[in-house]
Amino acid sequence: MSAERAYRHEPVLLRETVDALVQDPDGLYLDATLGMGGHSEAILRKLSPKGRLLCLDLDPEMVGLAQAGLGRRAPNVMILRGNFRTVQQILESEKFFPLSGALFDLGISSLHYDKPGRGFSFQHEGPLDMRISPETPLTAEAIVNRWPEEQMALLFREFGEEPAARTAARAIAERRQERPFETTTDLAEVIESVIPRTTGRHPATRVFMALRIAVNAELENLTRGLEGVFPLVKSGGRIAVITFHSLEDRIVKTLFSSFASLEKCRPVKGGKGAGAVLPSTQEVERNARSRSAKLRIVEKL
Repeated sequence: MSAERAYRHEPVLLRETVDALVQDPDGLYLDATLGMGGHSEAILRKLSPKGRLLCLDLDPEMVGLAQAGLGRRAPNVMILRGNFRTVQQILESEKFFPLSGALFDLGISSLHYDKPGRGFSFQHEGPLDMRISPETPLTAEAIVNRWPEEQMALLFREFGEEPAARTAARAIAERRQERPFETTTDLAEVIESVIPRTTGRHPATRVFMALRIAVNAELENLTRGLEGVFPLVKSGGRIAVITFHSLEDRIVKTLFSSFASLEKCRPVKGGKGAGAVLPSTQEVERNARSRSAKLRIVEKL
């Protein structure tokens, strides 16, 4: 079984996103977070032979899979490795604008979660890495073994929204004095020993999310990416963003509201009104990873 087939995951809010995004089959479209290519394939199916799609991803593994698969099948797609925080420079360099639509799907791929060597999940033992790009200098291991306790507590509280942030940071700081953390399961077990399990969610979930966000500078990248792409979207073009936690959604909502207040765009919900689109009950039952997803769309005026 090929790596692409083995790790193919179900794209979240696929129909709702693509139906609302693609209004001009002849236009230029951007998938700023290619991942396993599910949204890109659906966008391409709605484009005419004149329409073109540019796909970005920071992860060289994702780009390699897409070039070997999607890139060979679709003549009107361009696949590039890059960080969407520099999307404006990339689009201008490729002369790929004005855009008819841009998609940002902020979820981490199933490939990242399911491969222990990437270190994103405490469900499998792996190194404390969590880097989307191997060139990123910061790792989760560096944070938990070197950052001061107070700095870790702030990180867990601000990026993980963890109520027991101080407790988790203190436990980590005390344990690393005996021996450094090396694996995901080691870290998860220490957190679980000091934070009681009150729901079905593992006690380490919020801490792991905070580490991942910090390692990959996800919130800063999101702000810069949306601010950078907006000027290169044409009148009537749309920007769609799928978020998976409140910090991301807050940034998207705030930026979109700011653009709307300046009469630069209007919010779209399935083409019928304002607000976020949520996955259906059927989708959540079929794909548990979609349960926290929110889709926000704006149309440029």
